[in-house]
Amino acid sequence: MVSDDVLRTHLQELRRGTVVVASLAALRRPDYGYALLQRLAEHGFAVDANTLYPLLRRLEEQRLLTSEWNTEESRPRKYYRTSDSGESVLHRLLDDLAAVQTSMTGLIEGVDR
Repeated sequence: MVSDDVLRTHLQELRRGTVVVASLAALRRPDYGYALLQRLAEHGFAVDANTLYPLLRRLEEQRLLTSEWNTEESRPRKYYRTSDSGESVLHRLLDDLAAVQTSMTGLIEGVDR
């Protein structure tokens, strides 16, 4: 029997790459970090804040996200949005994800190419 720790580690690895795709997709509509955490969790992407915020900064440095501060509310918040470059990368990642899913389905169902 496989331990819970081993399974948890593999599930974490599987989800790590999908968080980038999920974030780029979710941020087609501008949002701030905490709201994004909640939205991702609602869709099955439980991400820790200590993982998400560095990811958002990295994606912004890569110009895949843009950001701006909203100071109109009682608490200033930094809103992120997927940039045009981010949208292009998202489409490529989604295409690759679909290809991986097709390949996995073939392996699972025993289909030879």
